[in-house]
Amino acid sequence: MLYFEDLTPGRVFHGGPISATVEEIVDFARRFDPQPFHLDPMAGLQSVFGGLVSSGWHTAALTMRMLADSDLSKISNGLVGLQIDKLIWHQPVRPGDVIRAEFDVMGRKHSQSRPGFGVVTLAWRTFNQHDQLIMSLENAIWVALRPTEG
Repeated sequence: MLYFEDLTPGRVFHGGPISATVEEIVDFARRFDPQPFHLDPMAGLQSVFGGLVSSGWHTAALTMRMLADSDLSKISNGLVGLQIDKLIWHQPVRPGDVIRAEFDVMGRKHSQSRPGFGVVTLAWRTFNQHDQLIMSLENAIWVALRPTEG
């Protein structure tokens, strides 16, 4: 189990890799972001992207999956998100890309409203197989303090 005390600034967790397939890109787009450049390779060629690309929300969902599969999944109270800031899609994910993620602990503070908990700020960075940054954000999570015996 991981507790607030274990998430020290500078600690880095890793996720992935995950491959982006045409089928998953199109399926996600059909369900959640039905824009032509996410649905149809020909429409993608005629778009600003020059080809089929994944929805940014799909990239975020894939990165969340990598977070949930990382060692951060060992947080004692689960991955309870409080907020997201500074979400940037630097470039799109394309079919065949293999992505990975890094989750850096940026800071932490004790909760003012919930004794026994703290707030930890993470920086998420998602990269493609060429080590190009494709997405970044900052995320605050709610983490239990280590129980004291007594």
